[in-house]
Amino acid sequence: MSELVTARIRATATKLGLPHLAEHLNDHVGRADAARLGYLDFLDLVLEEEHAVREERRIRHALRISKMPHHKTLDDYDFSYQPELDARKVRDLATLAFVEAKANAALLGPPGVGKTHIAVALAVAACRAGFSVYFTTLDDMVRQLKAADAIGRLASKLRTYLRPHVLVLDEVGYLPLARDEANLVFQLISKRYEKGSILLTSNKAFR
Repeated sequence: MSELVTARIRATATKLGLPHLAEHLNDHVGRADAARLGYLDFLDLVLEEEHAVREERRIRHALRISKMPHHKTLDDYDFSYQPELDARKVRDLATLAFVEAKANAALLGPPGVGKTHIAVALAVAACRAGFSVYFTTLDDMVRQLKAADAIGRLASKLRTYLRPHVLVLDEVGYLPLARDEANLVFQLISKRYEKGSILLTSNKAFR
């Protein structure tokens, strides 16, 4: 391939938003020559790699803006330490059927059993599946909403928690809520009803 054609392909790839192709063109050509790829196979190789790079970039961005404290997965969770936990139910949540149905899920149990780890793992799976995620503790969310309400920007701040497909509310019930704080939480939950999923963790049981 002549340098002129190579330069033109790189320039065109950059204009089309295909930076991986522009940067690794010589590598692609070398691999195609070594494997004696036909035209369609070569095109398939280039597009598949470009898609993989773009998808990985999307996932990294989604994880970054999700505000999750870490990005652990279910593979990192040792179910043997919690024999009373039904791993099948957790794996069922990991199918993300509840997210697709815009339903909610609650992870309840005493401190130290890994509720936040599981919640984050499910949220990471949601990010990889193309769903938007936002992570917050209930206490921090209430503080943010109260501060916004005090300066007349409650509606704008609510959108932060209404926009994502999955809102992870960690540490629900750890601190008591005043009446005005409970009202803010109620507003949020009612506005998200059947519009997006809430995944919460709590050391309290439903009564």
